Amino acid sequence: MNSTKPKITESDIQRQIKEYLQWHGWFVVKIHQSLGSYRGIADLYALKNGRHVWIEVKTPTGRLSEDQKKFREDVLAHGGTYIVARAIEDVECICRNDKVFEGQLWD
Repeated sequence: MNSTKPKITESDIQRQIKEYLQWHGWFVVKIHQSLGSYRGIADLYALKNGRHVWIEVKTPTGRLSEDQKKFREDVLAHGGTYIVARAIEDVECICRNDKVFEGQLWD
């Protein structure tokens, strides 16, 4: 009997994180990369009570591209918050504490 686990995709993780944050009252937008978009822009943008966070979603083995690293640095340089999330647990802290610290990298 072959008991391989189904492989979780980045899209699955994005959907789970988006729904989790929305359930906790966050306004969440999925960013679609397209012609003319800022190269490396994060997958999700979340906003609640004036606090905002950019979220790059990766699988457990996924890595940031050079464009994603540059976007992260630009966000941080402008006082924003950037999270690399591989599961819901990586964003629970912003719901549990109801705080997002500006200019902070969570990876």
